[in-house]
Amino acid sequence: MTQALEGRKALVTGGASGIGAACARRLAALGAKVTVADLDGAGAERVAKEVGGAAWQVDLGDTAALARAPVDADILVNNAGIQHVSPVQDFPPEKFALILRIMVEAPFLLIRAALPGMYQRGFGRIVNISSVHGLRASPFKSAYVTAKHALEGLSKVVALEGGPRGVTSNTVCPGYVRTPLVEKQIADQARVHGIPESEVVSKVMLAESAIKRLIEPEEVADLVAFLCGPSAGFATGGSYVMDGGWSAR
Repeated sequence: MTQALEGRKALVTGGASGIGAACARRLAALGAKVTVADLDGAGAERVAKEVGGAAWQVDLGDTAALARAPVDADILVNNAGIQHVSPVQDFPPEKFALILRIMVEAPFLLIRAALPGMYQRGFGRIVNISSVHGLRASPFKSAYVTAKHALEGLSKVVALEGGPRGVTSNTVCPGYVRTPLVEKQIADQARVHGIPESEVVSKVMLAESAIKRLIEPEEVADLVAFLCGPSAGFATGGSYVMDGGWSAR
């Protein structure tokens, strides 16, 4: 039986852990040759070895260098991200700028580099890992919410430009996923909300969700895999929400 992504080359950023690692495993299981990109070079190597792919240690915050990097991929999953939790008046400007570089400028540069090859082959799948925070706001996350809203816009522009040339572009918008990025927020969330760390998941992270649990990375990866596959050729310009009902409010 032919695998759905056999012969395709995929690039997954933030692929050393969490959603990115789950996506790398799922795409590889479907036959894609996956390049695992991450600042954590050792972590990228581990996942790449596991999936029979390649590792790319890259600092997505160094956009000057990234602008010169070649990208040869049929599938691009822009997943890498960081977080900082703080009231606007206390938010460090340098941290705000870094978050936008990693989560908006870097995806733009990678898409920009990948599109010529995708256009030449008449096939491309771009999946941008957004968030419910690309559709809704929460306090104390000004940079993250701004970046995810911007990523939504970028994805839709690419969908309009790429559609006639065989390239789709979509976002996936999960709520809180069981990842290191989420786990690292708990202390800061407790501090800014004035509650014990033990109450953060129930009172902050799951407060708006009708389904009271964290999402597993593999669930996100399954949706990403669908959007990268042959059955999703007409699915473009969309924001695929998996937030447990949060944005239904």
